[in-house]
Amino acid sequence: MVGSQVPAPRVAYFSSRGPSHMYPGVLKPDIAAPGVNILAAAAQSDVTAKSSGIMYKFDSGTSMAYPHVSGIVALLKSLHPDWSPAAIKSALVTTASVVDGYGLPILAESTPRKIADPFDYGGGQVNPERAVDPGLVYDIQPYDYLNFFYCSNGLGEEDDCSTAMSTDLYGLNLPSISIHDLKTSITVSRTVTNVVPVKSVYKASFEAPPGVNMMVNPDTLEFDESANTHTFKITFTAIHSIQGDFTFGSLTWSDNGAHTVRIPVAVRIIIEDLYADVS
Repeated sequence: MVGSQVPAPRVAYFSSRGPSHMYPGVLKPDIAAPGVNILAAAAQSDVTAKSSGIMYKFDSGTSMAYPHVSGIVALLKSLHPDWSPAAIKSALVTTASVVDGYGLPILAESTPRKIADPFDYGGGQVNPERAVDPGLVYDIQPYDYLNFFYCSNGLGEEDDCSTAMSTDLYGLNLPSISIHDLKTSITVSRTVTNVVPVKSVYKASFEAPPGVNMMVNPDTLEFDESANTHTFKITFTAIHSIQGDFTFGSLTWSDNGAHTVRIPVAVRIIIEDLYADVS
């Protein structure tokens, strides 16, 4: 069936899913973008395409989705040349859509088909129009990455990066939160920067993952010319002592309708950290 009566977008069955086994404290994927039956240029290194004179073809996969995101990133960089890569990523994630064209939850093709969650689409389906004006961004500086990977002297041929990840898995100022080892209570810090040159007040609202109590402090942020950056803390507390699985929620900052800055949240309550439970 084709046409406007088919809900779209959907997450394709072949789309890579989370969680990240190497860095479970980093929520993956980040974002979803169109990647099914995309009309694209045919690589002329393909003998069949070249000999047949095929210049364009329909293709599917990540190789079709990332050019969409790359183009949007180029657009954002041209409009905001002072934004860092992390700020641009934040703008994409926090303004993404989690509903289809009819306002229904995006579905994920799987066995069986299900309502998509952050391990299917990260922040959601990319929305370039909203990403141009995100309101707030979660920015990250290069030294934050170096600290995360224990690269105290930077990167190079003789770098001293440890093969072990930082003990502070949740220290990166990502536009998402993934906690894979909640036993009792964990507090995570995030910092947001106002990229709109006006005074504004943002209030927090959240959807706590099932089985988890969630608290944001402070829950109101005021921005002006003298204070365009604020740090807040999110505390997650397990309601039950169980060996559980990931459940999902979200945290949203809004300024009376002009901007809605949403990040996905994934939390797994555990008694013992067993690798089999991460898959």
